[in-house]
Amino acid sequence: MYKKILLAYDGSDAGQKALLDCKDVAQWSEADLHLVAVMPSAMSFVGLEGGVYDVELEERERRKYQGVLEDGLRRMADAGWTARGEVVTGEAIEEITKAARTIGADLIVVGHKHLDSWAARWWRGSISGALIEHAPCSVLVVITQ
Repeated sequence: MYKKILLAYDGSDAGQKALLDCKDVAQWSEADLHLVAVMPSAMSFVGLEGGVYDVELEERERRKYQGVLEDGLRRMADAGWTARGEVVTGEAIEEITKAARTIGADLIVVGHKHLDSWAARWWRGSISGALIEHAPCSVLVVITQ
């Protein structure tokens, strides 16, 4: 039975569908819900030898991801659920698995949108696929078309 569920929430259509499915699973198992929004690092690389850190870009991105997280928490509250959440910074797979370990999650829920072309799949990669390989617990991938 799932007692602690972590939802990796990004506000996308796939993320919103995962949010709905997460509520259903949580209701069935009476689980605690936790949302995490992963913000990429503001470090942009310039060549192989160095990088540029943009403080203003990081602050804009943090506000954006905080808004995404607050939207998810509001949607949960509107449906009658209490959830906790946080914005974390870093690489998505690493941060999601770290959050899952920290809260002792039994299940990670993540949305996934099928990409139409092989080039789009190759370029973007699959967070959900990589997450399955690295997660410390079960992973529910909610698919949208």
